[in-house]
Amino acid sequence: MEPGSRGAAPGGVSVSAVLPAGGSGERLGGATPKQFCAVQGRPLVSYAVRAMERISWISDIIVVVSPENIETMKTIIEKYGHKRVTVVEGGITRHRSIFNGLKVFAEKEFSSHLVQKPEVVIIHDAVRPFVEEDIVSKVVMAAKEHGAAGAIRPLVSTVIASAADGCLDHSLERARYRASEMPQAFLFDIIYEAYQQCTDYDLDYGTECLHLALKYCKTNAKLVEGTADLWKVTYKRDLYAAESIIKDDLSQQVCVITDVKETLAQVGFLLPESLKSQIKVEAISISLSKNDSCLQNIISGQCYNFVCVNDKRWAIQETQELVDMLEKSNIPLLCPVVLILVHLDIPENNSFSIGMEDLTMIKKFARETKKKNILVYGLLIQYK
Repeated sequence: MEPGSRGAAPGGVSVSAVLPAGGSGERLGGATPKQFCAVQGRPLVSYAVRAMERISWISDIIVVVSPENIETMKTIIEKYGHKRVTVVEGGITRHRSIFNGLKVFAEKEFSSHLVQKPEVVIIHDAVRPFVEEDIVSKVVMAAKEHGAAGAIRPLVSTVIASAADGCLDHSLERARYRASEMPQAFLFDIIYEAYQQCTDYDLDYGTECLHLALKYCKTNAKLVEGTADLWKVTYKRDLYAAESIIKDDLSQQVCVITDVKETLAQVGFLLPESLKSQIKVEAISISLSKNDSCLQNIISGQCYNFVCVNDKRWAIQETQELVDMLEKSNIPLLCPVVLILVHLDIPENNSFSIGMEDLTMIKKFARETKKKNILVYGLLIQYK
């Protein structure tokens, strides 16, 4: 399903998301806040937005940033083609920023346009880029039933408390405790009421949204076991780990492009179906000679692997259109792009034949694109 389309939300409820992204990144070090640090040439916050954006049943995504970074965030949204996103000015603390994000749904004077209040709202850190739809769906379903829900993970290390003299006071039994992670989800009215009631001390020093729901609305959150990829980018070393994960993820994605002809569309359907069990597949049926917005969105999402299926005489001109689009996106500067040209030799297409002139042209084209970090391969299939 392409970004921007709407699917059914779990439990049939309306759902939106708030992404706090106003932190200064002190623990990371450096002048750039971690949410705006580039990973594979793309700001970290863009990956988190894309993760939410790819979930079709999330209606609106509110990104809360510090005042000095509002224009930066708007530029990121435009550059990477993000949809359904509203940028909001954050507060001086995490809780104040989240509260500002929630106000967009409830207070007309807080935003230039009032977005529709959802039944359930997701809160997710902008520096947690590896969230999948499955865990988001689970916390939304749990929030619908219990009023609040959050992902948790087992503690990695034992938690201890020190006495005033710096010596060990006591330790916690690790098996009884869990690390609170994101995403979290709430019935909107519950979490909004909790923020309205909480004290300045809570807003300035608190960090746990689930605690606010419990303290002010007597709502016991359902805890949902999360996956290992929910970790938060906090330190500089985490950026390198994120880059490694993203590279591995990119190698597992492919975009299959077919022409609009019936025979090609059939092959374009069968190929993705056979690949889906092994990798993530985006399948589109378009003419490369047209500037297609769906393809543009896929490229802006940093897809590095493409399979083009056609029955024309090697379709070099149309393939060049794709190469030009890739060049303009600058993604070949970050990582090699693999482009596989699949040519169908269809019996009724009598004009289709391969000669030395064709092979020479293909090899020349591949050499030229290789200079641009785009690796072109050709495959001829006799289709009956």
